[in-house]
Amino acid sequence: MKENKSYVIWNNKGGVGKSTITFHIASVYAELHPEKDVIVVDMCPQANSSSMLMGGGKQSESKLQDLISKEEPQSIVGYLTEATLAGDADLNKYITKLSDVNTNLSENIYLVAGDGNLELIAPLLSERADATPLSAKDDPWVKIHSIVKNLTGKKLNEGRECTYFIDTNPSFSIYTQIAIVGGSSLLVPINADDSSIFAITGLFNLIWGTSNEHPVYGKYTFASKAKSHNLPLPKITYLLGNRFTQKKGAAHAFKALSNEALNKMYEEYQNNPDKFEPSENEINNISDFEQNYSIELRDFNSAGVVAANQGLPLSKMDQHTYEVYGEKIQVAKEQRELCKSTIENLVAKL
Repeated sequence: MKENKSYVIWNNKGGVGKSTITFHIASVYAELHPEKDVIVVDMCPQANSSSMLMGGGKQSESKLQDLISKEEPQSIVGYLTEATLAGDADLNKYITKLSDVNTNLSENIYLVAGDGNLELIAPLLSERADATPLSAKDDPWVKIHSIVKNLTGKKLNEGRECTYFIDTNPSFSIYTQIAIVGGSSLLVPINADDSSIFAITGLFNLIWGTSNEHPVYGKYTFASKAKSHNLPLPKITYLLGNRFTQKKGAAHAFKALSNEALNKMYEEYQNNPDKFEPSENEINNISDFEQNYSIELRDFNSAGVVAANQGLPLSKMDQHTYEVYGEKIQVAKEQRELCKSTIENLVAKL
């Protein structure tokens, strides 16, 4: 049986759609792969993807609070705490079968819920990671940073493959570092704006380090420690152009605002192709690179509002009008179908 696949969705800029993309690709992936178990690990204190997956709106907040407020939280905080203290944790204790709380989702999709208390346990995780080793074989830094990586190696049901999707926070706190290490493949959402484009440089610097290491602080960075500890890092799989304007088309906006990002990504690819997931096609120029490593997503507009509020995958969105907090929201069939095909195209490439 093949090893599990794990995708981490991260960019060090907020508002690029990490949680929304996680919701859509995980739910569609589960629909298209009923032979696999799909597990979403929500590593963001805001728990937005958890909220969407659990049905959206106020009802999901109540369900989420029930999980978080247990004496032993049925959330990522509970899992991280047990794994930190005991060296490992039982995945089944912290997982939620999503069809039990959101009937719009497939039977084979599960959630390790996000939890605002991630912020509170971050100092504990950092303290444990920086503890003095007890022996030559003891490596606290790697143990803590590998908790989610070890989680994504687990099977939920014997004889069935698992695919993991890891949602993240834009910060580069220790729980975000743990999330990034947990993925074998890195999906990088980027909006059609300058600040999102410039964040690409920061992404490379934070994960892999700068070309010129700072003489004083350099040895304390995540990148430096990951390198010194030989910690495997995810491979960049796709740059996801998210929320592009539809008036001139996704391709037009992408060309106008993301050439800088593409140039930097391509330059990094030329210098360090090992940071990228190998392509089946030969990459000879930036056009080849764009074709193989970038995917354009649509701005979901009203369809996105409805999906987030009601935990409704695009495949189940078959009405023209939905009510969101007392307001009637219209979603044209053409828009629904275009958004649905865009996500299915992305999922087909994973």
